[in-house]
Amino acid sequence: MPRIPKNRSPRITPEEALAYHLEPRPGKYDIVPSTPMATQRDLSLAYSPGVAVPVQAIADRPETAFDYTVKGNMVAVISNGTAILGMGNLGALASKPVMEGKAVLFKRFADVNAIDIELDTEDPEEFINAVRLMGPTFGGINLEDIKAPECFIIEQRLKEVMDIPVFHDDQHGTAVICAAGLINALELSGKKIEDVRIVLNGAGAAGIACLELLKSMGAKHENCIMCDTKGVIYQGRTEGMNQWKSAHAVDTPLRTLEQAMAGADVFLGVSAKGAVTPAMVESMAENPVIFAMANPDPEITPEEAHAVRPDAIVATGRSDYPNQVNNVLGFPYLFRGALDIHARAINDEMKIACAQALAALAREDVPDEVAMAYGRKLAFGRDYIIPAPFDPRLIHIVPPAVARAGMDTGAARRPIIDMARYEHDLRARMDPTAAILQGIHARARSVQSRIIFAEGDDPRVLRAAVAWQRGGMGKSLVVGREADVRDKLEQSGLGDAVRELEIVNAANSRHIDSYREQLYTRMQRNGFDFEDAAKLANRDRHVFSALMLAQGHGDALVTGATRKSAHVLAQINLVFDARPQDGAVGMTAVLHKGKVVLIGDTLVHEWPEAEDLANIAERGAHVARALGLEPRVAFLSFSNFGYPLSERAIKMSEAPKVLDKRQVDFEYEGEMTVDVALNPDQAAKYPFSRLTGPANVLVMPARHSASISVKLMQEMAGATVIGPILTGLPKPIQICSTSSTVSDILNMAALAAGRIGQVR
Repeated sequence: MPRIPKNRSPRITPEEALAYHLEPRPGKYDIVPSTPMATQRDLSLAYSPGVAVPVQAIADRPETAFDYTVKGNMVAVISNGTAILGMGNLGALASKPVMEGKAVLFKRFADVNAIDIELDTEDPEEFINAVRLMGPTFGGINLEDIKAPECFIIEQRLKEVMDIPVFHDDQHGTAVICAAGLINALELSGKKIEDVRIVLNGAGAAGIACLELLKSMGAKHENCIMCDTKGVIYQGRTEGMNQWKSAHAVDTPLRTLEQAMAGADVFLGVSAKGAVTPAMVESMAENPVIFAMANPDPEITPEEAHAVRPDAIVATGRSDYPNQVNNVLGFPYLFRGALDIHARAINDEMKIACAQALAALAREDVPDEVAMAYGRKLAFGRDYIIPAPFDPRLIHIVPPAVARAGMDTGAARRPIIDMARYEHDLRARMDPTAAILQGIHARARSVQSRIIFAEGDDPRVLRAAVAWQRGGMGKSLVVGREADVRDKLEQSGLGDAVRELEIVNAANSRHIDSYREQLYTRMQRNGFDFEDAAKLANRDRHVFSALMLAQGHGDALVTGATRKSAHVLAQINLVFDARPQDGAVGMTAVLHKGKVVLIGDTLVHEWPEAEDLANIAERGAHVARALGLEPRVAFLSFSNFGYPLSERAIKMSEAPKVLDKRQVDFEYEGEMTVDVALNPDQAAKYPFSRLTGPANVLVMPARHSASISVKLMQEMAGATVIGPILTGLPKPIQICSTSSTVSDILNMAALAAGRIGQVR
């Protein structure tokens, strides 16, 4: 097993981390074409002879490369692996998982395409030349995990020889977020940056960049004390010095970090665990600001700092404390703004604009879905000076600020003319998949449910149950035999988890008698005698789990990973009313290319009639709102508003009339074909339609058409599928598919915990 750095909350095991990088196929991203590649004509346009036209256009006018290629939205993430995540010099190849991760963060947070490149050299000249020669391919260069002082040499030289942004994130990313937090911390402390005394510990790449940026924002050179492992960097010191440290040497009698901290207003740490003592913090000025950013453990913990200085504002690099200095708040949006103006560089003014925009956002009201993700109310103050990484407003607030600064300072080759339109486009380009899943999991985390995992004999279910509990989502109750669960956990490399999970079955349940009695009472007039009920309660895990839920011995139930959904639903019906006539409906969320649609009914109604279709629509609208969507319902058919006329389509035109009588509070229309429901150009042919935009709830004529549509999208288009989401029941129950992955099971558990489909 590879050596890994200390884990943070939530707990991640080595086995989970390796499985994540292995499944569904090795690595973290694919490259897919964005233009048609199906016919001979497509290939002729994409390659020879059609490609010759843009080639000549670029040769004649090089700036058109931004128009005809991906250059304008492509960043190279480049490392030689000499300083990996605090793990040290493990080499170029070992850095690849980190660089792949950085590449997908670019895409996830700012829709920037990125490719990782690992260069197998520690020679700065070789590294510089290799990157320089790749310049025509990319719109920007993100350097990562390169040790000091080589990182300074490499970045400076590349900035001099390349005409695209070159950005070493370990330096400037940390500096930008640090600056954003400090702007707000000083405002809360009633201090000004030009007046405060700043002590920085850690004279590496990040520390030097932090101090340089703060000085460009107004901090005075003589007020900034830099320390390294040998103490204060003062004028005249010779030991352990280099040109980058010397630039920050000050005329001072102070020689140790302890001496420097006395009376200091601000401490910035990018050094090592335990470098700061409570006594040092106690000696600081009134309302001290402490940014202890060492990873994975800070120079001093917030608890230790607040124990001696309750008036301190404390930030760390960790996600399990307030005020996380997280680089993901910076680099995606800096590059987004820089790429969109075809910038020649990312200058100090652009970095300051990024920091100021982040600081301003932290002072705004925080959306509920963001607060839910952190399990507490977030409001500007001492425990919230830096925006949360999942704030959806970052994409349309920070890049415009960066772009404006780039245009004002002459870094832009192609200025943005219509800034309002640019901000609108930024909102539109983000795929809502991650935001919806984040919202589902945030809601679940805030509830802290006891999830009943009914199929404790399946390794996927067990891994999901362990991840649920270790991820801080709630309590996992696993139905199965303890010996069997232990064996399968050990086979999955999670043997230690058996002590953490609550394992339940009929043999050790003190409630089994009441379960048998409840089932017998419910089913005795449906051909069941007591012995039948007892056998089912004792032997069928789906029935046993449903009885647990019915009697309040768990908060939500997830099952179905090992048996077909029809069988599981039939067993659940022995305990709950989950039939069409009871109002149960199965809605499946399909997420693809930035669009989200709910398709129903994919689980319960075999051949719904008009009244049933109206019920499906109402349940679909309920789920849509629970996912943060304003519902627009389309009743789908092969016909549009009566043409071609068919008896099979009549019910689809009758269903809207049922909703008319019910006077529901959401948009609906039909019958219509799927292209009219989803394509605005096709919808424009029917100006009388009541839908004000593309539908996001699609009601199908029958379960087979709903199921076919979902699976076709999943298999042919690679859509993300969540569900079926079982809705309309009095208790939260979700049924997985037999092909579910661990992530799928966790998503279904989150849906159940968040009561997404439950009748209220």
